[in-house]
Amino acid sequence: MTTTPLILLAAGGTGGHLFPAEALGVELMKRGLRVRLVTDSRALRYSGLFSTDMTDVVPSETVRGRSPLALARTGLTLATGTVVALRLMRRLKPAAVIGFGGYPTLPPLIAARLAGIPTVIHDANAVMGRANRFLSRRVSAIATSLPGVLYKEPSLIGKTTTTGTPMRPAVLAAAAVPFAAPGPDDPLRVLVVGGSQGARVMSDIVPGAIEKLAAPLRRRLVLTQQVRDEDMARVRAVYDRLGVAAELAPFFADLPARLAASHVIVSRSGAGTVAELGAIGRPSILVPLPGAIDQDQFANAGVLADAGGAIRMVQADFTPERLAAELSALAGDPARLAAMAAAARTVGRLDAAERLADLVMKVARLDSPA
Repeated sequence: MTTTPLILLAAGGTGGHLFPAEALGVELMKRGLRVRLVTDSRALRYSGLFSTDMTDVVPSETVRGRSPLALARTGLTLATGTVVALRLMRRLKPAAVIGFGGYPTLPPLIAARLAGIPTVIHDANAVMGRANRFLSRRVSAIATSLPGVLYKEPSLIGKTTTTGTPMRPAVLAAAAVPFAAPGPDDPLRVLVVGGSQGARVMSDIVPGAIEKLAAPLRRRLVLTQQVRDEDMARVRAVYDRLGVAAELAPFFADLPARLAASHVIVSRSGAGTVAELGAIGRPSILVPLPGAIDQDQFANAGVLADAGGAIRMVQADFTPERLAAELSALAGDPARLAAMAAAARTVGRLDAAERLADLVMKVARLDSPA
């Protein structure tokens, strides 16, 4: 049996949760610690740091409705997951359990508390998520990506540290690429993304906006757009008709490099996207997901917009006419693009993984074994 301390990382099965967990895992392994991932079944398709032999799946469920039946089903699944996670804690005996938000983190974090194991939660949003809010009074320490997240909760401030969002190696490599504003006749590289699942609104609005651009600007355009499979044919037809150089795909595995290669990014404003835009330093037009209870994406976009690195546009204003006007204005003002890139960079924290690892080791009462 190895005596090297184990840190258990708990994350939901989406990139916004898994990527920071991966970045922290890389840093902890550099320090000579072992890491494992505990997650839900969605992460089994994940091909990053955590191979199947480093991953434990615990039953979990998100609150999907307010009916008594839906709430009962969710509660039963979470209770089952907690029992499974408690057995996992007794078998693995981790030195600490670190949660990265989302309902799949509830069973392992609750089980860790029941087992007397130190716990940390990390929240990447400008508004703390519901699962993390539930856990916040029950964990040993809280890490946030942005300052002021818990300013309305003075009782929690004493155990809260602002670390930033840990960045995986691909983002750190992209952050080393300097921004070069395009000249008047240079290609204008625009990247359109909609989160890990894509966003239909981008397929509905962006092609119409591109059509409204002046012909000389369309000829300069080099467009890369994330498009769902079911929308691919209609989006492709518009760009083919306009003669626009466009690369379309449902998913880009090398997204950090594509962010670094772009002059303007049009995107949703999930926590991971905003953190990567800040780390890499690129101008953006951000369209928060509407209808969210906590309005977290609106708040996330506001962080970059307030810094001067982004234009925040609520979805009701996200029309072909408005987007075309914003793109035209940015294309005609390279100095503004350069200033936005520099402003976005002020929001990024490239040392977040190290800062969070320091907190984890403090909570776990570990000296670096490396």
